[in-house]
Amino acid sequence: MDILLYMIPIALLLGFIAVLAFSWALKSGQYDDLDGASQRVLLDDDVEKPE
Repeated sequence: MDILLYMIPIALLLGFIAVLAFSWALKSGQYDDLDGASQRVLLDDDVEKPE
């Protein structure tokens, strides 16, 4: 039972860090363009046009 005195604060601290990281990602625009990456994969800019 003594281990709970260490594990509960550690779990709360890790949860708080995860919430901070998620809120930072939202504020920095990480989730703004979800469809853009999937569309860029399909576009092939490396192909040269035949003359």
